[in-house]
Amino acid sequence: MKIGSIEIKGRVFLAPMAGVSDVVYRVICKEMGAGLTYSEMVSAKGLYYKDKKTEELMIIDERERPSVVQIFGSDVEVMKSVTYDYLNKRDDIDIIDINMGCPTPKIVKNGDGSALMKEPKKIGEIVKGITSVSIKPVTVKIRAGWDDSNINAVEVAKIIEDNGASAIAIHGRTREQFYSGKADWSIIKKVKEAITIPIIGNGDICSPEDGLRMIEETNCDAIMIGRGSRGNPWIFKRTVALLEEGINLPLPSQTERIDMCLKHLRALCNLRGERIGVKEMRKHIAWYIKGMRDSSEVKNKINSITDREQMENELIKYRELINEN
Repeated sequence: MKIGSIEIKGRVFLAPMAGVSDVVYRVICKEMGAGLTYSEMVSAKGLYYKDKKTEELMIIDERERPSVVQIFGSDVEVMKSVTYDYLNKRDDIDIIDINMGCPTPKIVKNGDGSALMKEPKKIGEIVKGITSVSIKPVTVKIRAGWDDSNINAVEVAKIIEDNGASAIAIHGRTREQFYSGKADWSIIKKVKEAITIPIIGNGDICSPEDGLRMIEETNCDAIMIGRGSRGNPWIFKRTVALLEEGINLPLPSQTERIDMCLKHLRALCNLRGERIGVKEMRKHIAWYIKGMRDSSEVKNKINSITDREQMENELIKYRELINEN
């Protein structure tokens, strides 16, 4: 499929996840078969004011390209300025995505993220403003609506398309639901039927079978996997195999899961330094080993470790224990 002028290989994408989809995680998922990976959401105001921590989120690895950087905000002029003066000039950024779906209170209270679902007119202004100055395709991620009484994804999607966006990703939950309950895939189908640009379905894809079912039920052009990929980057490879070849690949072995922990840990420490890398790796290890023998005990040990070598040794010991049984 194509997003604007950008050719995308495959139709199984990694969703943007704050605190998760950093460059190390994106490269791992890309190597595991993700056709497209999205950055953590980046504050347009942070880029505008040249905030150092914000710019750290903008690291791109050539191995993950074509790359998508997701920005959030609600100030049209700031977002236009950042696009024109910064994003356009970054040769390693291929697609610009606008976040209009984040439900977290600290984002919503500023009128950003899914708060924009309450302001369709402003959505049009933001999309038009960015597409008018961007030399790259612009996409948007939305939700079904604000709450059950305000399901307006079809209306919003039409506005987004009319103002020049090249694709839309839609999460089948409202802002009120956050990540609880069940995603309503029927709204994804309705959006797909209403507009002509590519639609990317998102929400409750936790297995290759879920991905296949979403495509069959909604006719969406691609699917986006978020929480279902945490500790499970193999989901991309397995979903691609099912969609493209009808093959059910086996789940990764417990040894493979621990080996991926080690690979992830080393890459993260090389990028962020030992102190931050080890701290951030704790949550990833918990996801990788979830459901494995003695995983609770291992997680407790890992959460008290601050040294890379010690963390590696603990994982190697765990791998040996698993292999003995």
